[in-house]
Amino acid sequence: MKRYGWLIGIVLLVLVIDQVLKFHIKMNYPIGGGFKILGLDWARIHFVENEGMAFGLSFGGKVGKYILSLFRICMVGFLIFLLKDIIKQKSPMGLQISFALIIAGAIGNILDSAFYGLIFSSSNFHDSNIAELFPAAGGYAAFLQGKVVDMFYFPMINSTYPDWFPFVGGDRFSFFRPVFNVADSAISIGVVMILLFHRSFFINDDSKKVKSPDPVIGVPEG
Repeated sequence: MKRYGWLIGIVLLVLVIDQVLKFHIKMNYPIGGGFKILGLDWARIHFVENEGMAFGLSFGGKVGKYILSLFRICMVGFLIFLLKDIIKQKSPMGLQISFALIIAGAIGNILDSAFYGLIFSSSNFHDSNIAELFPAAGGYAAFLQGKVVDMFYFPMINSTYPDWFPFVGGDRFSFFRPVFNVADSAISIGVVMILLFHRSFFINDDSKKVKSPDPVIGVPEG
């Protein structure tokens, strides 16, 4: 039970940080608003909303949103079931924390999609029309049709492709372009931890199993 408590605590901590920051950004900045982190040009809070997947990706309009949201909910249920099984197997704590981070991140973005459209007015690019919580006219979207709030932006490199690059020569590019949130970060950290430190847990390596020798038939013991 002690391990369950630690893991539930991690999930709740990620969710609280994620949602508090999203509420603050949503209720204080217009789309595109924000500020430089510690005065750095390459580290910014930059408020955007996306219709679908992590890091600003989208998926198939309204029907796609419903499909994506239901898929996320099913995946969270599956991951919780898998985490319970991993705990029973007394797997490494690092693996359990990885799963807890992924679950927390998935739930964080599900909350945006499920409820933000119901409880917020829409955000736009004008300072005078910042989103309102529980607006009298109702929210901007139906259940599971809300937009995910993103805010972390790290354009560390801004330059142009050399002219001799095929197709994109002379075009501008920036790295790292995606805008993301705490939930996205939790998912990414959890996945990277599994790939770097816990891949062996999912590999059934029969070559490492020591087989007992076959009994010798007809040779008496002693």
